[in-house]
Amino acid sequence: MTLPPTPRLPPDPVAADLPAVIQGMLARRTTNGPFRPDPVRREHQHLLMRVAQAAPSHFNSQPWRFVLIEDPGTIARIADISGASMTELIEAGVFFERYRRYFRFSEAEMDERRDGIHIDHLPGPLRPFTRQVFSDTGLKLMRQLGVPKKLGEDNRKLVAGSPLLLAALLDKAEYRPGELSGFYSVFGLGAAIENIWNAVGALGMGIQFISTPMELPRQWQAIRELLHVPDDLELMAVYRLGYLPEGQKRPSIDWSSRHRKRLSQFVGRETCDVPEEED
Repeated sequence: MTLPPTPRLPPDPVAADLPAVIQGMLARRTTNGPFRPDPVRREHQHLLMRVAQAAPSHFNSQPWRFVLIEDPGTIARIADISGASMTELIEAGVFFERYRRYFRFSEAEMDERRDGIHIDHLPGPLRPFTRQVFSDTGLKLMRQLGVPKKLGEDNRKLVAGSPLLLAALLDKAEYRPGELSGFYSVFGLGAAIENIWNAVGALGMGIQFISTPMELPRQWQAIRELLHVPDDLELMAVYRLGYLPEGQKRPSIDWSSRHRKRLSQFVGRETCDVPEEED
């Protein structure tokens, strides 16, 4: 099997002069669309585990554990759980109420804040109500139009069509919430996942966080049981991975999140009082 093509980076006169590894970091993206059905090559799976293993951890404790999931039955069950979770969260309005502060509704607002997500892709009937779509009135309209079920089914299909899922866990001997070791463990796992996230692009792959089951404790417990997670491990996250197709259609409700804060918005010089200036 030949290596899938590496996605081309957008033209950037500054990034073009940077080392390839930094270009890859700057081009990092989350994959919201489907993957190719091709199985992820075993050597690529192990390479991703190696780059995760290379992440820093406190006292080289390496508190992370991973489960690679290719079984179609297991993937289908997690997809069902994910889709049902999405439908329930949207139907009840929980998702939008919980994350309303991250939504932006215009390019101007996005350019000013430079964080959150720009809701720039909605089904036709909802477009006139872009700003109201997450209000009580908008939620009622979405229910009438069957949007929660449609989003849940879209989510289920994305997960079900993924050739590889990755469960990330922490060893409870190190992961003790409320203690410094708990912070160190989460920090280390974050570094390991970021290494994976930065590596997938070089393999022609994409990755996305399967977050909705985490919002509902009983659904998250169902995934724990499905994966036979023992008492000494904590299931922290599940991701879907696969090779990227040449072209991708955007989901029914989608957003843009490529803006990043200016240096002056998140970097200080010497103290917190002095914003860093751009070059």
